[in-house]
Amino acid sequence: MRLSTRVGLAVGCTVPLLVLASGWLLTHLVARDLHRAGDQHLRRRAAAIAPDARALLRASAGNRPRAADVRERQLFSAALDVGVRVQGPDGVFSGGPQPGPSARLPERATGPFTVRDGARSWRGLARPVRGGTLWVFAPDTADRAQVLLVRRRVVFTALLAAPASGVLAWALAGGVSAPLRRLTRRTAGLDPRTSGVRLEPERTGVTEVDELSSTLRTVLARYDEQAARTAEALDTARSFSSAAAHELRTPLMSMGTNLDVLGLPGLPDADRDEALADLRLEHARLRHLLVMLRELGRGDLVEAETFDVVDLADLADTAVAEVRRRDRAADIALDAETGLTVPGWEPGLRLLLDNLLANALAHGRDPAGVARIRVEVRRAGQEAVVVVADQGPGIPPEFRQRLFERFQRGPDSTGSGLGLTLVAQQAALHRGGVGVTDGPHGAGARFEVRLPLDGTGVPGRRDWLIGTAASGGPAAGTNRSQGFPKDAS
Repeated sequence: MRLSTRVGLAVGCTVPLLVLASGWLLTHLVARDLHRAGDQHLRRRAAAIAPDARALLRASAGNRPRAADVRERQLFSAALDVGVRVQGPDGVFSGGPQPGPSARLPERATGPFTVRDGARSWRGLARPVRGGTLWVFAPDTADRAQVLLVRRRVVFTALLAAPASGVLAWALAGGVSAPLRRLTRRTAGLDPRTSGVRLEPERTGVTEVDELSSTLRTVLARYDEQAARTAEALDTARSFSSAAAHELRTPLMSMGTNLDVLGLPGLPDADRDEALADLRLEHARLRHLLVMLRELGRGDLVEAETFDVVDLADLADTAVAEVRRRDRAADIALDAETGLTVPGWEPGLRLLLDNLLANALAHGRDPAGVARIRVEVRRAGQEAVVVVADQGPGIPPEFRQRLFERFQRGPDSTGSGLGLTLVAQQAALHRGGVGVTDGPHGAGARFEVRLPLDGTGVPGRRDWLIGTAASGGPAAGTNRSQGFPKDAS
């Protein structure tokens, strides 16, 4: 059912009820006013004829018939337009319009009352006089034909108002809903799956329609956003499978070769042990590679709702304690500014710290083979700075530009080549950057991550697993940080 039809029916049903209710109230008020005027007239008549009624009762009690007849005529003459009934110990005297003898009068009346005599209704008033009771009566004017006529006209008006108000409301509702129909026509041709055309802002003057239009634009914008995120997720899944297939090919071929060697008859124990060691190494590398690819894809798909306030000092303390537990021979110093927080994704920031520490443990050992690592978390203006420095051989300047790209490994590295890529991804995700310079006193490597303290809580770049050229490639995240100043401390 159309909105205009609903409004027309609602008004067409409501208006007659309002007319009937108003008419009933009006008739009730008119009847009450008529009662009040009639009762006032009865009081005046009763006060005027009360002396004659007392005289009539005295004459009747003194056995003076002639005097009683005279008093009775005087009483009825003074009554004028009301009926009179005088009730005394010696009889009842009545005259004028009044209910018949069969009508039952109240035994004790303190004010005006209504009594019915067949189809007629009377207003009455009783007044005690010496020796009896004086009753005066008048027809009930509230039941007169005029009042009945008013009631009939109210009913007729209600019946006439039903269709008239319904049609008028339908016409008005049709005009008012015209902007809504225009909005319907504008949105009917929109198909967000096949077209990028969207609603343009248009003021109609009707608040509800404008709000609905704004809501539709918001819904379509959210649809576009989710569609883009779905496309990104599909691209990430395709890139994940492609990267995994490419990177797993070599270790799987190596594992296959070792399995063939193990199947040779008469294989010496030394060769068998070497093949098994290679298999264990390749198995660990495969498992680590899959974990790193999973974390890279997870970072690309993180949503803004997962961002919260993260305490970097506590996070660094936890990460360092875990590394100390795994490698008790490592010398790790932590200098963290207490209470330093940033808006971010806590699992991602923990992954950033873990990978920097793992990289320092793997490649940052001094000539004596001891990992000496310094971790610093501090505030620098409107940024939080995380520094991980080691005493290892360092990183040649010509290799630093490609250090954070996917699957970039040094000549002696047995890792997946994704650890530092994950660090760069998380820095970019938090709208920050990462850079590498020489370590303290020119020895080792010094990794520095800068994160904004007043971030918007909206993830930054998220295409590290896809790595398209349009986005500048994964290494683009390091350009911002190549100019980080070397911290001599």
